[in-house]
Amino acid sequence: MRLLDQLLFAAAAMAVFSLPCHGEDKCAGTPGIPGTPGANGLPGRDGRDGMKGDQGPPGPMGPPNGLPGAPGRDGLPGPEGEMGEPGEKGDRGEPGPQGLPASLDPEVQKVLRHLKEKILRLEGVLALEGMITKVGDKILATNGKEVDFETMRQICLNAGGSVVTPRDEAENEAVLGIVKERNRYAYLGMKEGPVPGEFLYLDRSPVNYTNWRRYEPNGNGAENCVEMYTDGGWNDKKCNQYRLTICEF
Repeated sequence: MRLLDQLLFAAAAMAVFSLPCHGEDKCAGTPGIPGTPGANGLPGRDGRDGMKGDQGPPGPMGPPNGLPGAPGRDGLPGPEGEMGEPGEKGDRGEPGPQGLPASLDPEVQKVLRHLKEKILRLEGVLALEGMITKVGDKILATNGKEVDFETMRQICLNAGGSVVTPRDEAENEAVLGIVKERNRYAYLGMKEGPVPGEFLYLDRSPVNYTNWRRYEPNGNGAENCVEMYTDGGWNDKKCNQYRLTICEF
């Protein structure tokens, strides 16, 4: 009986709900029974990265026996330090094996012969060109320049020679040949010593050959150098005059 009443009540309710709204715009109904929840949709895309946050506080220090980190890069080189004090001199080394004397060493003798041949050829070419004059063991040469005595002395010294110094008649004639060719007077390698009128070679040894002109020397201490005229005769002269440079080797 109860079941029948429930059915009638439900039918009456449905009849009421199906009645027209009698001209009203909206009809208010009773809410229905909620349906079952739907299935979850697919996950959405990741959002954009947020702004970088502030640096956090440093973490606690690790244990003292932790592993060391990798070594850092080398720094820039520092400025060069001052030179240290020289060290103590080392002990003398053992002497090397004794070599052969040059006169017995075939390699040394071969080199010396080769050099001698080249020097002889060079002397021959220079003599042929009139640039040098050979007399005995000496070679005479001029650069054609006229300078004072001290400048001439330095020029000859720098070239490995000395101011021309005739020590016999043959050497005097060889110097005369250059003087006559250039038509210039030339200083000779001697100077007046402490005693006026007494001349010495530049090594301070006494002169053993002279070819003074008549009444020469006559400077009495005022003319300390010696020059050769174009006739081969000698004259004492002041050392500040310009004369032809002739060196001997």
